[in-house]
Amino acid sequence: MPLNRRKFLEKSAVTGAGVALASAVGAPAAQAAEAGKGKKPAKRYSLTVMGTTDLHGHVFNWDYFKDAEYSDAKGNAQGLSRISTLVNQVRAEKGRCNTLLLDAGDTIQGTPLTYYYAKVDPITAPGGPVHPMAAAMNAIGYDAVALGNHEFNYGIETLRKFEEQCDFPLLGANALDAKTLKPAFPPYFIKKFHVPGAPPVKVAVLGLTNPGIAIWDKAYVEGKLKFPGLEEQAAKWVPKLRSMGADVVVVSAHSGSSGTSSYGDQLPYVENSAALVAQQVPGIDAILVGHAHVEIPELKVTNTATGKTVVLSEPLAYAERLSLFDIELVFEKGKWTVESVASSVLNSNSVADDPKITKLLKDDHDVVVEYVNQVVGTATQTLTTVEARYKDAPIIDLITKVQEDVVKAALASTEYASLPVIAQASPFSRTSEIPAGDVTIRDLSSLYVYDNTLVAKLLTGAQIRAYLEYSAQYFVQTAADAVVDVEKLTNANNRPDYNYDYVSGVSYDIDIAQAAGSRIKNVTYNGAALDDAQQFVFAVNNYRANGGGAFPHVASAKELWSESTEIRTRIAEWVTAKGVLNPADFASVDWKLTRNGTPVF
Repeated sequence: MPLNRRKFLEKSAVTGAGVALASAVGAPAAQAAEAGKGKKPAKRYSLTVMGTTDLHGHVFNWDYFKDAEYSDAKGNAQGLSRISTLVNQVRAEKGRCNTLLLDAGDTIQGTPLTYYYAKVDPITAPGGPVHPMAAAMNAIGYDAVALGNHEFNYGIETLRKFEEQCDFPLLGANALDAKTLKPAFPPYFIKKFHVPGAPPVKVAVLGLTNPGIAIWDKAYVEGKLKFPGLEEQAAKWVPKLRSMGADVVVVSAHSGSSGTSSYGDQLPYVENSAALVAQQVPGIDAILVGHAHVEIPELKVTNTATGKTVVLSEPLAYAERLSLFDIELVFEKGKWTVESVASSVLNSNSVADDPKITKLLKDDHDVVVEYVNQVVGTATQTLTTVEARYKDAPIIDLITKVQEDVVKAALASTEYASLPVIAQASPFSRTSEIPAGDVTIRDLSSLYVYDNTLVAKLLTGAQIRAYLEYSAQYFVQTAADAVVDVEKLTNANNRPDYNYDYVSGVSYDIDIAQAAGSRIKNVTYNGAALDDAQQFVFAVNNYRANGGGAFPHVASAKELWSESTEIRTRIAEWVTAKGVLNPADFASVDWKLTRNGTPVF
């Protein structure tokens, strides 16, 4: 899809890629203070930068999968309607003219609400709706938003339409046009804050996104966009912003602070590099961190070149927190200097919904609630993911069965029709349940929470064995005589549940008494020992197929087929066609945990 260069060039002129935006704001929170006896008082100015990240379509404190108000054991609340209330409170306290509101990305994917307006009633259709996230963020008054990797999940056309509907720029200094290597989105945004009796304070916001987009959404961006590293692009742009007179430089980065990558060495750029940017690139005052879904009220990083402290903060995802950066400046020797930066987070559970946002988006919300509660079949028994991360659960077998059937049908008239089809799936959720009785779209959506699509790859038996071995690293090594605590059995080395895969169609044991790399035992296919040379069609989600999780062989394997329909939709279609959801039609015991050959459960 074209990148609409004309639109970018027009928009960049008002978002800072060409001419800085001067905002006529009201009376600032500047205060006079004595700089010393006999001297004029130094001018001071207080600026508050507010930030959210990883909103993932959460407008209200509502769980579409449970058809109820969201709640968790920690008492958290979610939704932009809560954030709006917090923002209003901060603006009332600080003065709206002394605040800036930013986001660090992952906005338009993550709930049935965002899926509905991307796929069911798409914003890209002629005369289509305004995206609820655009409507909410416009109403709240966001100043700028960094691109997240999930912004690309529905393709460039949907992203560009969302961008068109926003009253604020979508920033991505390291989202480059693949042909020209120039920014395909505005790299930065500049705003002036006026101070009586002194020059205005010029604040620059640099937006950086995640290099992993090149892997995770390869189908949409390959040949169109490139995503170099955050450190590299920050080093290019921060000096430019300073040379343009920026007194304060804030980075909004869709990148965690850990310095790690989930994609191994598939890319030469770090996935979670926010702290590295702070450490390596001089001239940054604060970084709004995203992507990692962790709460960081305040993290101080010392820049190695200047010795200056850079303050980082990451608010919890889903609009559960709002980060605040309180920045104090002083005007001395003809220029503004940042004197101090401190950050903290506000909790969305401390306030009520903003009725303005509730009223604005109630109709959109109600439409989606009706949609997800459609009945598509009947289940003969309750299926749950509660034990799915350490036992072969029938509810995960449903996913692999659907993937196998779709791929078999797709390859039926091809040269690969005679090859055996096997499939992978991950236990995404620990709380998903399909109850006995009526099965709704929301029940099935809670099982498959991501908008992944299906790909068929060609792998050998040896490659499947290596894939299983890599997946088995998910388990904590547990001696044969040790007490098994299921809460401590998984997520070794902090590997998330979504990076543990079942593989159906072959049978195998995972011996968790053994060291990682030597755990896969007794692998069979059709009752016989697995032939390392045999070829298999591997039905796999696009995230994994493109290298997500750095599983071996799959990203480089030959692709036989792929499609753009979500696996979640395929599951709903399969259940609708069957009418009755009976485990006898899809459940199989393909794997089990053992210790020195003895089953754990």
